[in-house]
Amino acid sequence: MADLRVMVEQTLGEIARAADLSTLEQIRVRVLGKSGVITEQLKALGRLAAADRPAAGQRINEAKQALADAIAARRATLESAQIAAQLAAGRVDVTLPGRGQAGGGLHPVTKARLRSEALFRAAGFRIAEGPEVEDDFHNFGALNFPLNHPARAMQDTFFFPDGRLLRTHTSPVQIRTLRTSPLPLRVIAPGRVYRCDSDITHTPMFHQIEGLMVDENVSLANLKALLHGFMEHFFERKLGIRFRPSYFPFTEPSAEVDIECLFCSGAGCRVCKHSGWLEVLGCGVVHPNVLQAVGVDSERWTGYAFGMGIERLAMLRYGVNDIRLYFENDLRFLAQFRAG
Repeated sequence: MADLRVMVEQTLGEIARAADLSTLEQIRVRVLGKSGVITEQLKALGRLAAADRPAAGQRINEAKQALADAIAARRATLESAQIAAQLAAGRVDVTLPGRGQAGGGLHPVTKARLRSEALFRAAGFRIAEGPEVEDDFHNFGALNFPLNHPARAMQDTFFFPDGRLLRTHTSPVQIRTLRTSPLPLRVIAPGRVYRCDSDITHTPMFHQIEGLMVDENVSLANLKALLHGFMEHFFERKLGIRFRPSYFPFTEPSAEVDIECLFCSGAGCRVCKHSGWLEVLGCGVVHPNVLQAVGVDSERWTGYAFGMGIERLAMLRYGVNDIRLYFENDLRFLAQFRAG
């Protein structure tokens, strides 16, 4: 019993000095484990006289309980210290500026597309969609492209071996809409288009928004009023506008549309090549051959069509001088368009 008392006192001191949970566990195994000192003491009770066993057993159990309580208390202290150390190591000063990623925003081309769609919807147009992989009839034939037109050449159009192609404009959506929708109609067709071209103002894939109106007694004056209003609302300023005679297979008469230079207000600068005007789109009165190709009576119905590049509009609105910036995914560039 004297040895037991000495062992308990020594062990309590070791427990109090244990610096970590690993050391404390080693002490517990040594004194309370299956082969520990206390367990061996309990096994030795059988060698004592029957009269001495109760008192000896009580002292051993008291020693066991004292050691177990000391170990539990020390474990709680060490665990609390460990948690405190971990919290201190991972402490975050909430008063410091955040280091997380900034909030995202819409791509400038998407912003220009959504703005254009909203303006045309306000003018009574609805949005129409169609496939990006087209056939010759919808992309060329129904649009009055002659068989020898340069746009049909391999160097201008992406063809598949089966004769299908990646649409070169969203005009095929107009053909599909004319064949399936009752007249009169007003639609715009925004979407991706593909052409074999790549430089600072052209990319192999870009976005267009085309419009079509077919009704009775539609004139070029209606078209000019619509486009003039759209340009002034899109750029949020008063703008001069002019039509220049041009040629497109699917319209007659056809015109290129210029707006007063946004950078010099028509005075002449490097951007507009000192002309005071910027080209923004093409348009015209729908050719009778196009209407006849889709079964529309060209004697009764007339219409106008127009098409513009969304990247072009975005470049002018945001002052971007290289279209490739839209597709390089440089976050420094895109971050400028998060707000607004």
